[in-house]
Amino acid sequence: MTRYECAVDAGAVVAVDTHVHVEKDGHGHLSLPGEVLDAAARYFKAPTDRMTIDETADYYRERSMAAVVFTVDATTSLGHAPNSTEEIAEGAARNNDVLIPFGSVDPRGDDPAGRARRQVEELGVRGFKFHPTLQDFDPSDARYFPIYEVIQEYGLPAIFHTGQTGIGARLPGGFGLKLGLSNPMLLDVVAATFPGLDIIMAHPSVPWQDEAIAVATHKGNVYIDLSGWSPKYFPTALVRQANSLLQDKVLFASDFPLLTPDRWLKDFAQLELKDEVRPKILKDNAVRLLGLGEGGGSGA
Repeated sequence: MTRYECAVDAGAVVAVDTHVHVEKDGHGHLSLPGEVLDAAARYFKAPTDRMTIDETADYYRERSMAAVVFTVDATTSLGHAPNSTEEIAEGAARNNDVLIPFGSVDPRGDDPAGRARRQVEELGVRGFKFHPTLQDFDPSDARYFPIYEVIQEYGLPAIFHTGQTGIGARLPGGFGLKLGLSNPMLLDVVAATFPGLDIIMAHPSVPWQDEAIAVATHKGNVYIDLSGWSPKYFPTALVRQANSLLQDKVLFASDFPLLTPDRWLKDFAQLELKDEVRPKILKDNAVRLLGLGEGGGSGA
C-alpha cells in the first residue's frame, strides 16, 4: 500500500472543504447501513448516487478545491463494518493533489489507540473523525483518553460531530442514536485535558450553538467547521462571532455529499461578512490548521 503524502498546492486551490464523507468503496460497500444513509439523503434532499474516492477527487479537482475525506467506524454501535480507511488513504494517495485523508477508529472497539497509531504510521492519515452520537460514546469519558493521547502525540487534528444530526433522522427512535452525546460542552473536557490536540467541532451545533461558541472562544485549540447547514440557515450568533472573535477559527466545510460545496458557497456569498474574513474561512484557516504549507503541501 502506498502511504499518503500530501501534495496539495495551497496557492492553487480556491478553497479547502474540511468535511467530506466517502460513502461507498470501490466494491460498492456502503459506509453505514443503507437504511441510515437513505434516511439522511431524504432529510437533506440529497442524491443517492454515492461517489467513490476517485469520483470524489474528480469532483473537487474540477472545482479547484481540496477536500478532507473520511469514513466513520461505528462497528460496535451499528453492527456494520465501515468503509476501509486503508482504501480511503490509498485513494487519497492516488489523488494527493486534492484529497487529504482522515482516519477513523471505533472508540469502543479493540485497541482503538493502537489502531489510530497504525493509521498514522502506515497510512499517513492527516487527522481523525469521530461521531459520538453514531459511535455511541461520551467523548469526555477518560476511557477514551488514550486515543486522544496518540493523536496529540502526532500533532494531528480531530473532528468531532456536534449538535443535531441528519443520520437516523425521522426513523423510529432516531435509529437508537442519542443526540446528547454530541453536546459540544463534552469536548470542553477533551480540549482542557489535551491542550496540544486541535479539535474541530463539526457543524453549527444546534441546539447548542452558544455552548460551541463558548468552547471555541475559551479554548485556543478548538475550531468550528460550518458543514451540514446551508449558510443562509446559520444561527445569527455564529455569523456574528465568525465575523469577529472566531474569524481565525472557523472553517469552510460542506458535509458532501449531503450538502454540495456549490450550494454552500452560493449561500455563503450572501452572508454579511467582512471582506478580510471570507478568505480565512474558505481556505486560510484550514491551510494553517492542516499544515498545508509546512512540508505537507506547497504554495501556502
